[in-house]
Amino acid sequence: MAPFHLAFPVTDLIETRKFYEELLGCGVGRTSDRWIDFDFWGNQITAHLVDDENPHGPTNHVDGKNVPVRHFGAILEWDEWNLLVEKLKAHDIEFVIAPYTRFQGEVGEQATMFFYDPSGNALEFKSFKDFSQIFAK
Repeated sequence: MAPFHLAFPVTDLIETRKFYEELLGCGVGRTSDRWIDFDFWGNQITAHLVDDENPHGPTNHVDGKNVPVRHFGAILEWDEWNLLVEKLKAHDIEFVIAPYTRFQGEVGEQATMFFYDPSGNALEFKSFKDFSQIFAK
């Protein structure tokens, strides 16, 4: 697959860099006083400094949970997803949706979790035991 690029707003570059680099383990690419490029599991995401707050947006009801509509994340291997869960818990990250298995016993069964970065951007990390289920209907 070709890597994607995503730009997103942040309100504090220092906290953003600490969160993505130190907590999530993302490599850092080019930087300036207004933006930072991160290696987000082989994809390029760019945090752009904005001057106003980034309030949490609307949600959609999915599998009994209120999922933030505006979010991004990565699909990880099963063991890597579980290691990230433990790391986040050890750092007392507050989950918007705590780690759990969604659509149990159905097509597209997946492990998922949601949490916010320091600027209020919603992140979802998920995993499939069977990666052929990623786009299954």
